[in-house]
Amino acid sequence: MEAQPLDRAWTRGRTSLAARVHRLHDKSWQVAQCAVAAGVAWLIAADLLGHDTPFFAPIAAVLSLGTSYGQRLRRVVEVAIGVALGVLVGDLVVQAIGVGAWQLTLIVGTAMAVAFLLDGGQLFVTQAAVQSIVVSTLLPDPDAGLTRWTDALIGGAVALVAATVVPAAPLRRPREQAALVVRKVADLLRAASGVMVDGEVEPAMALLADARSTDYLIRELQSAADEGLSVVASSPFRVRHRGGMRQMSELVDPLDRALRSTRVLVRHTAVCAYHRRPVPRSYALLAADLATACDQVAVELENNRMAVEARSAVLAVGEATGEVDRAEELSADAILAQLRSVVTDLLLLTGMDSLEATDSLPRPRS
Repeated sequence: MEAQPLDRAWTRGRTSLAARVHRLHDKSWQVAQCAVAAGVAWLIAADLLGHDTPFFAPIAAVLSLGTSYGQRLRRVVEVAIGVALGVLVGDLVVQAIGVGAWQLTLIVGTAMAVAFLLDGGQLFVTQAAVQSIVVSTLLPDPDAGLTRWTDALIGGAVALVAATVVPAAPLRRPREQAALVVRKVADLLRAASGVMVDGEVEPAMALLADARSTDYLIRELQSAADEGLSVVASSPFRVRHRGGMRQMSELVDPLDRALRSTRVLVRHTAVCAYHRRPVPRSYALLAADLATACDQVAVELENNRMAVEARSAVLAVGEATGEVDRAEELSADAILAQLRSVVTDLLLLTGMDSLEATDSLPRPRS
């Protein structure tokens, strides 16, 4: 028994390490892009223009790019101009009046005021202030003139060019994540079908716990969709994907609803198992068939297609929900209602609109 806490800690540590490695893998392109942009900025400033230790060029490049695609071009422009403005103000004031406490006050105030007058955002204003402090305190050099300002502009320009070069991975990830959500719905439905048949309490409670831990899937899907939209908005080389990414982002809501409906279905299934209330076997068969239809939807999404080919399989389950007998138990009857809700949400993934999806289901038996 004493080893159990250590075992749990070891398991959590391995899980955490795996999550960190996965995160690094997801960000590997951005990391490489920042590193290459820093080297290119230094090369241009040092080797082509002959500047001595042009550290502001790689600094501006890395600060501007960051590791996120969200609003990337806006961030690049704001940070690049903010860095250049701060360096310019710091260099000019140090060259004119030297370094000291009151000079620093004047430098920071001037940099921020000019940034506000240029209608800059918070990032713009902050970078202007920070870089003016760096220039005037840590690295004062009255003889540098406008050299460091030029370096900052070079770094920003390199970042701007680099920001337009993005891989295809962020465009594939929303579809892959959407397929992952649908496969999770299929897994939950398949497991719920087994609980409906067996009525075992322990598997039912484990399934309920599993279903309640799925919120992160939708958060990751939304994040992937936002990142994909940012990519097509920031890169002229990915403009042709804009329509597909917008279409993909519109699937986030029905996927969220489908997963929520499945969680409710699992909860009612667990309640029936806990109270030993029978569930019609036909409901278990419907859940299993719907899980199979979900697998078909996932395959279509993984292949970067709307799940039109899976529509007939989903519709077949929907039609079957109108042919089964209603359960006497309220919790069991609610399972049928949730099955119908999942069917409706999945039909949206096949290209139907909300009214078509709702109207395609027959009325359940009274």
